[in-house]
Amino acid sequence: MLRKPTFSLAPIVAALCLLTLSACDRGNDSASTSSSGGASAASTQGAGGGGSGALRGKTVGFSQIGAESAWRTAETQSIESEAQKRGVNLKSVDAQGSQEKQIATLKSFVTQGVDAIILAPKTENGWDPVLREIKRANIPVILVDRGVSAPEELYTTLIASDFVAEGRMAGEWLAKKTNGKCNIAELQGTTGAAPANDRRTGFGQAIGKHPGMKIIMSQTGDFNRSGGKQVMEAFLKSPQGKDIQAVYAHNDDMALGAIQAIEEAGKKPGQDVLVVSIDAVRGAFDAMVEGKLNCTVECNPLLGPAAFDAVEKTLAGQTLPKKTIVQDQIFTQEQAKDVIGTRKY
Repeated sequence: MLRKPTFSLAPIVAALCLLTLSACDRGNDSASTSSSGGASAASTQGAGGGGSGALRGKTVGFSQIGAESAWRTAETQSIESEAQKRGVNLKSVDAQGSQEKQIATLKSFVTQGVDAIILAPKTENGWDPVLREIKRANIPVILVDRGVSAPEELYTTLIASDFVAEGRMAGEWLAKKTNGKCNIAELQGTTGAAPANDRRTGFGQAIGKHPGMKIIMSQTGDFNRSGGKQVMEAFLKSPQGKDIQAVYAHNDDMALGAIQAIEEAGKKPGQDVLVVSIDAVRGAFDAMVEGKLNCTVECNPLLGPAAFDAVEKTLAGQTLPKKTIVQDQIFTQEQAKDVIGTRKY
């Protein structure tokens, strides 16, 4: 009698399960990375985070610049909440706007023997000595939202927006809105900070194509609302104040301060004086709905998931790209009502 051949399904089922698990693991990454040392792109909007659990029990130091804006507060909350999700022992220190305090904090992290450091640097320059000290201690440094002017081997990766592109988007929108003819008052960010330098550069690139667009006044408001209000008040009281047709603020908080100053001067922000800014925080959307802010360019502060993904991968021995670009977009007054309910910061 001929017997039918017999075989077991177990090996096939096991293989299929392994393939499925592998696909799920790949789907959990919130930032794309490359081993080439170049740049990659990441979207942090709505990132769930959570990681693989590999960081549970690890100690990570986080040096934050301060709490000078709604954007900065949102970034801190993103880092802290993501650390909690992953079971990380986070040592979070607010430098209250002082680079000297940040440097002292980084030195203390080395003394404490943390496993990794997340740094949001106040300015670009002045970090080489402390970064070299951290490098000697073999502690990886993840930069978030701002870069540093230091050799690339002194930090693991930078996760940030393209500030030049943000400035360029703001300038291009204003050029289109004004048909390339406009006198502009500029509220700059913190002197020496990467966002301030790059947003000025990008905006200049855009308006430089239009001879009728000129920055007639420019001064730092230090990325905070009171600074923006004070500088705008001085602008409006100056002999050139009557010539201002638009305000370009390097962040929303300064723009909101400028809006107060414009209103107190008896003018209508958004109409008599156009206002364009960067960050896309909730307060900016409220101002757009009210017709007082014309446009804001997003700079996403929800960097916690991407930052801890980077920490996890570098501690696992993976090579990360030197820069990961967070993808941003522009929002106008016309869009504000439709999207304000979806904003997470």
